[in-house]
Amino acid sequence: MLDGVIDIYMPDMKYGDSDTARKYSRAPNYTKVNQTAVKETYRQVGDLVLDEKGLAQRGLLIRHLVLPGNLAGSEKVLAFIANEISPNTYLNLMDQYRPCYRADDYPPLDRLITAEEFSSVLAMANRYGLRRLDQPPRVTRRV
Repeated sequence: MLDGVIDIYMPDMKYGDSDTARKYSRAPNYTKVNQTAVKETYRQVGDLVLDEKGLAQRGLLIRHLVLPGNLAGSEKVLAFIANEISPNTYLNLMDQYRPCYRADDYPPLDRLITAEEFSSVLAMANRYGLRRLDQPPRVTRRV
């Protein structure tokens, strides 16, 4: 229905594993549904195109929040993006996870990510040839 209507899609890819999605977000088919949706958005708009000022004109930008203890399954997410979407995908790797509400009930979600965890995901992105990162990596607070 949205084919030809939307110029820019910015979906989240929260989990690389449906068991984790079921446990922490009560979303048992998350990975399959999410990957199908991301493939369709890419089919519609392709890789992100920026103008001469760096403003997005059309395309796909994927967001991925790095979670403590690799709960997000970042390697599976990055492999999917590189192998089934495009290694030229514009990617926003986010390091700003903050525990809140009942996070204490769900370790390791009860803590911030470490600088090492975020650096590891950046290195994975590099290994998969994903180099269009939304912003320079920030230094993450140590836990």
